[in-house]
Amino acid sequence: MAGKKLAVVTGASTGIGLELAKICANDGYDLIVVADEAEIESAADQLRPSGNDVKAVQADLATINGVDQLYQAVKAGGRPVDILMANAGRGLGHAFLDQDFTDIRHVVDTNITGTIYLVHKIGRDMRSANHGKILFTGSIAGFMPGAFQAVYNGTKAFVDSFAFALRNELQDTAVTVTCLMPGPTDTEFFERADMLDTSVGQGKKDDPAMVARTGYDAMMRGDGDTVSGWKNKIQSAIATVTPSGMLAEQHRKMAEPGSGN
Repeated sequence: MAGKKLAVVTGASTGIGLELAKICANDGYDLIVVADEAEIESAADQLRPSGNDVKAVQADLATINGVDQLYQAVKAGGRPVDILMANAGRGLGHAFLDQDFTDIRHVVDTNITGTIYLVHKIGRDMRSANHGKILFTGSIAGFMPGAFQAVYNGTKAFVDSFAFALRNELQDTAVTVTCLMPGPTDTEFFERADMLDTSVGQGKKDDPAMVARTGYDAMMRGDGDTVSGWKNKIQSAIATVTPSGMLAEQHRKMAEPGSGN
């Protein structure tokens, strides 16, 4: 609909992404919601009662073709993107050498390659228009060497760092970049990452609606980053002054298979 602003939310079928999309819908944004699974259609149905235009795109953002498919859907609407929420991500538990490399590659391609390719395309449009907001879903995991979750934590370290760098490069424009860094959140993440038998998988987790609200509000203020939850704020602060070897051992106790027993 003409006159309404447009938000693009990736990884929007469940969890933090769906909650971000709900906030956008309640704030009057039209939406393009994206995920690599058919459930994105039912997620879109949940958002439509708001009265906004909601388009669902099923695309694998771990692939160049999937990102191109999304970008084509954006351009077909003929409208600028006011908000891009780069939330799509995958996790992977177990020891690195025990993981299947196809699964490893999928995590890297989803969390890093697809994310920066999408931001490169839409970010250029935002810079040309001198308008827009970008929200990355990073993680406090990016502060810690992730024993038994090494690839995932490594990708989130990349995302956290990349978001700060991009923000700096755009500081002389009206385009803002914010990095949301949650801790363990009550989503399907741990089931999909095969981590339900771990200490972190069985532990207390944050409400995804609260996490999404924290990130959205920080983005609207133009903040550079935000850590959701006071316990996570403390943990991330401690991580910056703790030796990496000690952090890896602490992470092992949380993420090693069977540690939840």
